[in-house]
Amino acid sequence: MKLRAIAKEIFLGTLRRISVSEAIRSRVQYRNRQLHVAGRVYPMQQFHRLAVIAIGKAAAPMADALLDAIDPALSGFQYIDSIVVGPTKPQRDDSRVRYFRGSHPFSDQTAHDAADAILALLQACDEATLVIFLVSGGASAMVEKPLGARISLEDEALFQRALVQSGLPITQMNVLRKHFSRVKGGRLAVAAQRAAQCTLLISDVPHSTPHVIGSGPSLPDPSTIQECRRIIHVNLASLHLPDRVLAFFHGPECEETPKLDHPAFQRAHSALLLSSDDLTASAGELARRDGFHVVVDNTCDDWDYREAAAYLLNRLSGLRQQFPRVCLLSVGEVSVQIPPAHGLGGRNQQFALECARRLDQQNLSATVLSGGSDGVDGNSPAAGAICDETTFQRAAASGLDPLGALERFDSFTLFSALGDAMLTRPTGNNLRDLRILLSEA
Repeated sequence: MKLRAIAKEIFLGTLRRISVSEAIRSRVQYRNRQLHVAGRVYPMQQFHRLAVIAIGKAAAPMADALLDAIDPALSGFQYIDSIVVGPTKPQRDDSRVRYFRGSHPFSDQTAHDAADAILALLQACDEATLVIFLVSGGASAMVEKPLGARISLEDEALFQRALVQSGLPITQMNVLRKHFSRVKGGRLAVAAQRAAQCTLLISDVPHSTPHVIGSGPSLPDPSTIQECRRIIHVNLASLHLPDRVLAFFHGPECEETPKLDHPAFQRAHSALLLSSDDLTASAGELARRDGFHVVVDNTCDDWDYREAAAYLLNRLSGLRQQFPRVCLLSVGEVSVQIPPAHGLGGRNQQFALECARRLDQQNLSATVLSGGSDGVDGNSPAAGAICDETTFQRAAASGLDPLGALERFDSFTLFSALGDAMLTRPTGNNLRDLRILLSEA
């Protein structure tokens, strides 16, 4: 039980340490009539209008912190407009801020309304406008407008559900999302192409792919239509795409996304504020305080959850031969192919339950916690779950069926009954999933 308590404190302590507001304050300052943003300097006398577009799970705290940071500059503007699309409402009471409640993981009518409002605002921006995009994970679902004229809201929902349940890596999902949408893959930058643009990012993707965050609404997109169609061809049987969506991807309405040489990006810059490195740095520091030898291994990013569980437990077992107390940290996402009939759960809880199965089967002793830094895991109310070598035995003793829960994608029901679901509520942040594996001699 001691290792379980330590794992929980490492996870919760890490979430407390990662501050969106502090990240904004440290990178955005107004001095001498100049706005300093992540190394770029914007002389404010050049602009008569400021537009702030915040989208994603961290949209509200990002917008609150940004507007607080640039308050001294705001009085000089004739026009200030801000649109915030996220799961929580901004705390700042400002009539110039329009809020749309963002849905996730599937779009709704509000996502279309938000897209219309954002496109209208950006298309009205001119050369004397500074647009600041604040983008975090989850943005893909929260703002949407299909390119295809014949795509219905039902088609769109089926398309999004097919992606989430497909087991595709997030990078491939976003290739499809970008080419499907009027607001993704750099198309918001094109809408505002006359304006100066700055994008600030909170990353829930690998470092090398910032254009994947929220499907890259304001960044150039390196993916192509050919790549998009190849993904569909290879995964056609498992994707179950609606007929009209398939027809769109193979028809003339599926336009190429804007690339780096597009005029929209001539006055555009971007900067990463927070990433998964911040997760492992904080978690590692907390683990070292408890006397653990810390190793970070992100090799299994985007792997199938079963392969990831096998790999990390094997790595932990090897490290345990060298060190008396080991903390193995891993960030990123694992993939899960969800059956048509399923219960409540998410990739973190599915991974944790698979680890519990292997610990029981192989007679290994370890504690594993897997949780989303956004506080949400799949269709469940939990951020993730914790398990150890006793989980399967305790589940059986309670009349539960852990193997059945794995097959039905119903891990939350089991972990909730055992008191091992990690319930944090939405955190207002989104820096990928954190897996913590602890073992001691």
